[in-house]
Amino acid sequence: MKRRIAVFACLVFLAAALPAFAGAEYAGADEYDLDTPHTQIMFSIDHLGFSRSYGKFLKYEGRFLLDRRHPEKSSVEVAISTDSVDMGDKLWNEKVAALFKPEQFPQMTFKSTAVRQTSKRGADVTGDLTLLGVTKPVTLHVTFNKAARNPFGKYVCGFSATADIKRSAFGMRDYLPLVGDDVHIMIEVEGQRRDKPGEGQYNR
Repeated sequence: MKRRIAVFACLVFLAAALPAFAGAEYAGADEYDLDTPHTQIMFSIDHLGFSRSYGKFLKYEGRFLLDRRHPEKSSVEVAISTDSVDMGDKLWNEKVAALFKPEQFPQMTFKSTAVRQTSKRGADVTGDLTLLGVTKPVTLHVTFNKAARNPFGKYVCGFSATADIKRSAFGMRDYLPLVGDDVHIMIEVEGQRRDKPGEGQYNR
């Protein structure tokens, strides 16, 4: 009996030692596809000093690899359609979309190059952002929210992330300084885990 208690205590200790990124259901590295209805890629920018204008992108696709034992081995890549920007107004949409030159550059992309865990639930994800044909390093400050099965039986992982960039660094200088140079990026992500070969979604 004492031996069983000791073994149980060791298992509890090991489980507690895993970082929060492991979620409730540890299984090593898993691949996730962005669940676009529940993923938001948003930004805000100063408008004439009077207010901040908020926008979002409506079309994108991406995936991320989450290694819950070794978060530094995780990765993410996303492609965003530049003509899908939505500012909540038709004329404003057209003016902002023109800044991205979608005919010449139909996509902007982000591909991670490094992941550094900064706290129990936080990490800095650095990667290459390509916009208007210019590639610059950008760091996303990421917070792990939750990993669990949703009510429909699918295993889902969620994060929040923020970043700040200067649009002029990518050659986007139109309307400066009337429309601000500093862009604040806000991302809410839900990813659905891909089933591994030979395994169904209810097997874990």
